[in-house]
Amino acid sequence: MSRTLLAQGRHLRFVAEDGWEYVERNAVSGIAVIVAVTDEGRLLLVEQYRPPVRQRVIELPAGLAGDEAGREGEELVAAARRELLEETGYEADTVSALASGPPSVGVSSEVVTFFRAEGLRRVGPGGGEGSESIVLHEVELGRVDAFLAEKAAEGLLVDPKVYAGLYLLHKS
Repeated sequence: MSRTLLAQGRHLRFVAEDGWEYVERNAVSGIAVIVAVTDEGRLLLVEQYRPPVRQRVIELPAGLAGDEAGREGEELVAAARRELLEETGYEADTVSALASGPPSVGVSSEVVTFFRAEGLRRVGPGGGEGSESIVLHEVELGRVDAFLAEKAAEGLLVDPKVYAGLYLLHKS
């Protein structure tokens, strides 16, 4: 196996391995994606502008583990709890792993782990931290398809992980 570092930025590395080029995240031990449904049956979705696609995107709450100084050994479940609170303002009584897999195998070495968050209670404002500008949407499960169609009609993108999360939610 021949591996060559082609470029390195603050957050990403661009590598070539046996003729295949792809990106890796620097100092990240994993990615947590949270499927959170309130006791009232509302799915928590977030909306934020994503520079790579130059549009606002509807997503499940999610984030990186081990990406900041002092969090190098952060467990994925701890990252899921932290990101849920930061992005939505909700805490969960239980957070359990549903499934893991690579979301974009042709371009990235990333592996995401989906978590189900239950026993939710609102304890903060959410909205992200630092430069993040996250809008929280609490959508009744029976209205999720219509909500996503409305947002797409408004020109927003929908992250396919939303659909994967809904599948995993109903499968478990």
